[in-house]
Amino acid sequence: MDPHPELQPTENDAPGETPEPPQRMTKRQILTLISIASVNFSSMICYSILGPFFPNEAVKKGASQTVIGLIFGCYAICNLLGALILGKYIVQIGAKFMLVMGLFVSSVCTILFGLLNRVPAGAAFISLCFIVRSVDAVGFAAAMTSSFAMTAKIFPNNVATVLGSLEIFTGLGLIMGPPVGGWFYQSFGYEVPFMLLGCFLLVMVPFNIYVLPVIEAEPSKDSFLKLLMKTKIVLLCYVTFTLSAGLGFLDATLSLFAIDTFGLSPGYVGLIMVGLSLPYCLASPLLGYFADKYPVTRSWFMVIGGTATGIGFWFLGPAPFFNISSHLWLLVLMLAIIGFSLGMTAIPTFPEIITCAYDLGYEEGLSTLGMVSGLFGAFWSLGMFYGPTVGALITQNLNFQWAAVVQGSLAFLGAFFLAVCYFYQQPQERSDRRATGDRQTDETTALLSAG
Repeated sequence: MDPHPELQPTENDAPGETPEPPQRMTKRQILTLISIASVNFSSMICYSILGPFFPNEAVKKGASQTVIGLIFGCYAICNLLGALILGKYIVQIGAKFMLVMGLFVSSVCTILFGLLNRVPAGAAFISLCFIVRSVDAVGFAAAMTSSFAMTAKIFPNNVATVLGSLEIFTGLGLIMGPPVGGWFYQSFGYEVPFMLLGCFLLVMVPFNIYVLPVIEAEPSKDSFLKLLMKTKIVLLCYVTFTLSAGLGFLDATLSLFAIDTFGLSPGYVGLIMVGLSLPYCLASPLLGYFADKYPVTRSWFMVIGGTATGIGFWFLGPAPFFNISSHLWLLVLMLAIIGFSLGMTAIPTFPEIITCAYDLGYEEGLSTLGMVSGLFGAFWSLGMFYGPTVGALITQNLNFQWAAVVQGSLAFLGAFFLAVCYFYQQPQERSDRRATGDRQTDETTALLSAG
């Protein structure tokens, strides 16, 4: 039995009639939104505090630029594996239990990460960084995979709108994390930012136990492999990969570039990172509303967003072949463009994959939504591994400017292939709709003749 009967269409609606729009959200929906918003905010603020000061702190502990990239990257690999496995078995584990336990694990790992400055420099410090980040990644994967699936289940007709609204809190976490982390680090040292935010995350655990609804569902026999048989889903997964690769690249390299090039302190680097997350935060609700109200715009949002992201990365350094020197104002402007374009690309991606899964014949339920969430999370994590590791490697052997060019080229490539797919499928979809209309007309005529 569906625990949210108020969310489903009723059988009393007469055929051909437009069902009455819901007057207001139920108490359960409101509490679920508050719960998932708290998860998005608290998880992202704990994730994003590392950017302004951890790379510099890790260098003091004997880590190279490449090793720092691997520390960021191992988080993504474990997140990838966790998202796939947990997305597949979300029904058996339970969506609520998965989210709450993921939140608890992340809170403990955040606190432990704050104690790593007491570990001797060298192999011991680097090894514990890898271990704590890896466990934290599995907890984060559990919380986010479950939250995406629950959102799509409870708001099936407004997925992009709700996700866009929730991204306000994701953006707030990304906005507040760098400056808060940088300020606390400068004022109180390495431990305090992690201790405060880890305890804040821990407080969210009993709150979500009380607030979150229990969703019952039957497991599905469908697989991830069948999802990846559809060309458009593969392209959407690649687009997801490019988005997270860009964010991961900036996490691992931007702070050192800004400190070395402009002589900024970690606190000011945190403020610069607000230029990336603020436009994303402000634009997401509006983009989500348009993606739901006008589904045809989703593909164009992703194409335009990918192109703008590529331009932003090319001018971020800027690219050496432009023969333009680095300026702080240009860096902040390009971060703002990248932030807005990431929102334009990311918000429609998840509902588009859900639509493609239903087109392939997947059952409409929590099991399918869990698999889609897991697939989305896996490719997001793959990008989060590629971005910092390859980006840091290119930065170390060449420079930040060339690494940003490579990242921008990935975004351009995704936009190009998605545009080709869109132009190819649009006439085919019109033909399918025309054929469906002709069949319905023939059937209606036959029925009238028989009468």
